[in-house]
Amino acid sequence: QVRLVESGGGLVQAGGSLRLSCAASGRTFSRYGMGWFRQAPGKEREFVASITWSSGFTYYADSVKGRFTISRDNAENTVYLQMNSLEPEDTAVYYCAAAQWSTAQAIGRNRDMDYWGKGTLVTVSS
Repeated sequence: QVRLVESGGGLVQAGGSLRLSCAASGRTFSRYGMGWFRQAPGKEREFVASITWSSGFTYYADSVKGRFTISRDNAENTVYLQMNSLEPEDTAVYYCAAAQWSTAQAIGRNRDMDYWGKGTLVTVSS
């Protein structure tokens, strides 16, 4: 069992930055590929970024490439999403999720996730 808790959301102006964190419980965090997803009001949830369980290889949605960076600290059981050059279109609830033994690419290509957090709201004002 893995429990995921997101933090770091908030209100920011367009062009600004935020860093989201996702703290995971359990001693097997390093076995899990991790992903960030988001859901904007009235829209379906979409993939944002992912990181492989072992190598740290990353994968991004086209809409955030060059602006967002995913990273992980296995010693701290935490995955991060650094978001720069934020746009109003980035406004959404952001969720982190875990998939055991998964690669970043598989997560980005709709691999089913094993665990989800409850999300943190990011609002970007214009």
